[in-house]
Amino acid sequence: MSDTQQWYLSMGGHQVGPVSAQKIISNIQNGSMQSGTFVFTPGMTDWTPAGQVPLFAKYFTSATAPVELPKVPGRLAHDIDFRIFGEELQFVEVELDPGESAVAEAGAMMYMTSGIEMDTIFGDGSADGGSGLVGKLLGAGKRLLTGESLFMTVFSNVGNGKQQVAFAAPYAGRIVPMDLAALGGAIICQKDSFLCAARGVSIGIAFQRKIGVGLFGGEGFIMQRLEGDGLCFVHAGGTIHSFDLAPGQTIKVDTGCIVALQPSVNYDIQYIGKIRSALFSGEGLFYATLTGPGKVWLQSLPFSRLADRIYKAIPSAGGSTKEEGGILGTFLGGR
Repeated sequence: MSDTQQWYLSMGGHQVGPVSAQKIISNIQNGSMQSGTFVFTPGMTDWTPAGQVPLFAKYFTSATAPVELPKVPGRLAHDIDFRIFGEELQFVEVELDPGESAVAEAGAMMYMTSGIEMDTIFGDGSADGGSGLVGKLLGAGKRLLTGESLFMTVFSNVGNGKQQVAFAAPYAGRIVPMDLAALGGAIICQKDSFLCAARGVSIGIAFQRKIGVGLFGGEGFIMQRLEGDGLCFVHAGGTIHSFDLAPGQTIKVDTGCIVALQPSVNYDIQYIGKIRSALFSGEGLFYATLTGPGKVWLQSLPFSRLADRIYKAIPSAGGSTKEEGGILGTFLGGR
């Protein structure tokens, strides 16, 4: 098959396309497309999982071969290799050479091999002890403002040979690897999306300076700024979709669906416009406008939306206990 063919995807019960093979490969590499996603192109007899199409199969992360980033001359952060396991409930296994370290949010660790030593640090761990007390206090203060713990956990390879440590996603979704060296040195992400990173990546805050964003931006008001030249991992709910926005190109997004964006992307808030739509659409009063240039990553299922649906289904919160679609539940009247 030629990589110039036009392809179609089956996503969420809908046909998407046509798209180029290169677009599909890009989606695979940034973690927004799964091996089980069905694809089709003229000449095929039936829809086929992308992982079974030779053109695409080689781009899915192998469970036996860690992904090795290109070595960047002068990279300050630790060079780490990784592999991502799973489809909807994923975890990432980071492979560390002797002396290398990774940092993660407290409680993210899934397992580690015997040569890994775990330590708790004050702040974000971006400096190797040379920032002094003031620097550590500033780093910890930034994390406190985003609602995270004052402390982070560092996992270091103190053994001989390669060692592994794995970090699990907190809920169903996708883990997206991001090489900051290839993304201009920084990304801005939702405050609960950061999972782990190579030692040397700074985890700070990014205030949205516009007053409209501050008053009505909701989840997007205070975001995390990941800065440096290392590898970091971001988690998002549902399916990930990325846009490369051209200069001046704008998309309108639910504020909770934003996962990450490059600092060059302009973030603003707009009123939905019509009173009837604002009151009865269920989409809220405001949405975010993202204007290029730059790349943005979106999620199809923000955790806040999932939690809201679960809360509304709880009987003590007024939800129904009846068996949906069942005759018995209908006769019991939801008791």
